[in-house]
Amino acid sequence: MADYDAVIVGSGVNSLACGALLARAGWRVCVLERNDWLGGAIKTEELTEPGFLHDVFSAWHPLWVGGAAHAQLGDDLAARGLEYVNTELPTGTAFPDGGAAFLLRTAEGNAAELGPEWPGVLERFFPHADLAFGVLGTELWSPAGLALAAKALRRLGREGAAVFAGEVLQTSRDWLETTFASERAHGVLAPWVLHTGLGPDQATSGFMTQVIAVAIQEGGMPVPRGGGAKLAEALVRLIRDHGGVCETGRDVERVLVRSGRAVGVRLADGETVSAERAVVASVTPTQLYERLLADADVPAPVREGARRFRYGRAEMQIHYALSEPPRWEGDERLGRTAIVHVTPGLDGVSRAVNEAERGLLPAEATIVCGQPLTIDPSRAPEGKGILWIQLQELPWRLKGDAAGEIDTGSGAWTDELRERYADRIQARLARHIPNLESSIRKRVALGPHDLERANINLRHGDPYGGALSLDQNFLWRPFPRSPGHATPVERLWHIGASTWPGPGLGAGSGTLVAQKLLEPPLPQRALAKARALVGR
Repeated sequence: MADYDAVIVGSGVNSLACGALLARAGWRVCVLERNDWLGGAIKTEELTEPGFLHDVFSAWHPLWVGGAAHAQLGDDLAARGLEYVNTELPTGTAFPDGGAAFLLRTAEGNAAELGPEWPGVLERFFPHADLAFGVLGTELWSPAGLALAAKALRRLGREGAAVFAGEVLQTSRDWLETTFASERAHGVLAPWVLHTGLGPDQATSGFMTQVIAVAIQEGGMPVPRGGGAKLAEALVRLIRDHGGVCETGRDVERVLVRSGRAVGVRLADGETVSAERAVVASVTPTQLYERLLADADVPAPVREGARRFRYGRAEMQIHYALSEPPRWEGDERLGRTAIVHVTPGLDGVSRAVNEAERGLLPAEATIVCGQPLTIDPSRAPEGKGILWIQLQELPWRLKGDAAGEIDTGSGAWTDELRERYADRIQARLARHIPNLESSIRKRVALGPHDLERANINLRHGDPYGGALSLDQNFLWRPFPRSPGHATPVERLWHIGASTWPGPGLGAGSGTLVAQKLLEPPLPQRALAKARALVGR
């Protein structure tokens, strides 16, 4: 008898959601994590000073709260202490001229902020929202994917389905400029494509802009009270309460393959753990095919496809502990908003993305300024402040500085380069927050090299599991030679940000694979269908 029914490599949100769904269904589950914490890119700690709880990597949970995993597990997790808090001011943009605009929780409020075109956006989106969100929640290379396409064809007709598909491929720039007259509206919505790993001039970014805008209006910007790690802790409790095992410090070196079938894993220390039904790997294609399957018989085109898999732009983060809350210039709502983007607008985002993709430090990066205390005051001592800064427009290999101010040396990230770039960002932010620099108790910056060192899946500092260019997205994610979650090795499944539906905390890939594993065998499904037909 094998040690477990399923062995899961890595403990990110996809792994934990998959493990929780399987364990709750009676499977014997083992989650193995190489780091000393469970949660992958979910980590909360006193990074700066005691009493200041920082979400070190990911921080905001709208995709989780709106996703299928939460729908199935939410009550069980709440019973294990997970509590979500939310806000009526989820996001806004601070512009260089001191102006601001916001995306709010009501259609009326957003019409006032974004322009009279907003109600029309909702009127066009909501009748087919099930198709839009269905694309993001379906295994596309599967009967379910075919069923979704057939549903769209029946509802929209051939011409309408073609129009819908074309709109999915539209860029954010094209959608924004043909939809909204206000450049302020462009500046509020355009930065959100960065959170999907895209830029505003890339295919599908227009579709993602619409989906995110509607999702934020309807769902806000929820976070767990006490820090993002509360989600990971509740999932781990659920797995353990159903007899599962979650262990840290367990570096998986190989997937064990026998007669073309995954039968377990071998750890770096030589220990083996066997699996009766499945091995589930939440890793990048690089890790899966170059390390975990290094000795396995994998078709040469698949191995070559994995070798050619491309990673996207790098990320940097800056975490601040402040002696007082930040005081923003201009609109007083900025100080009460969960996420403020600091950018000149659509063209500013586009320019910074272009500079990063050409190997340059952007002259005027889009600053994602997260303010967790606007939702959850428990994360810092009373009267203090926390800022969570994310910079998503950076190259991994540097060719220079678009502003001509910073010497990028050999082109590799160093601690000194990280701090110099953090100084540039801080100086820009201080123009919007006059008390920023006088209130800093401690600043901790994490460069792309720090992120890669902290989490093996953040390869080249890319937080989104690989470039989301069209040939590595949707039907073709992670790459055309191996789309979907099945692999050339029987009973080995691939999940995580590198697989569809891509990055974020929605746990989409882990949920899809858990559903597949829990699906009754084909003969049993056929019998159930026959009985249903007879019953009619």
